[in-house]
Amino acid sequence: MSDLVKNIFRLALFISVQVFVLNEIPHLHRYVVPYLYFLFLLWLPFSLNRLGLLLTGFATGLVLDYFTMSPGLHTAACVLIAYVRPFIIFLLIPKEAAEFTYHEPSPRGMGWGPYLVYAVILTLLHHTYLRLLVWLQFGSFLDFLIKTATSTAISMLLILTTELLFPRRMKYRTNTA
Repeated sequence: MSDLVKNIFRLALFISVQVFVLNEIPHLHRYVVPYLYFLFLLWLPFSLNRLGLLLTGFATGLVLDYFTMSPGLHTAACVLIAYVRPFIIFLLIPKEAAEFTYHEPSPRGMGWGPYLVYAVILTLLHHTYLRLLVWLQFGSFLDFLIKTATSTAISMLLILTTELLFPRRMKYRTNTA
């Protein structure tokens, strides 16, 4: 299966799970909001250029905003993590092994330590920015901090569960065109 078809299928699957399952769960508490859809952006191939990454982040957020009737909140957060993602990957991947790594970020390809740092940083950034945009409309600063921390913790639990339950077949990235 080509990368384009695989990623379109992943996007549809992640958006469907977010809209029809996670958004429909009655919240355990007013602070817990589970998000998993942005894992699609974390799983994109290393070879995707910056413009493609930004457009994919924009489209991902826009589709979720359409289903959740939120005016650009998820779009802004997705574009932000799509912008920051290459910098985080550059910091976490060893320079001498860059030609011999896997095709896309994964615990198997990056190692559990760097992958968890990568996922935590982008999850925290996504949730902080999303909560900040909502907090600027209404709310207290303590609510903002608690919602960001609990949403990040729940989302990281979902990401780890997804990574353990659905391991991906990895393709090596080669030097050939």
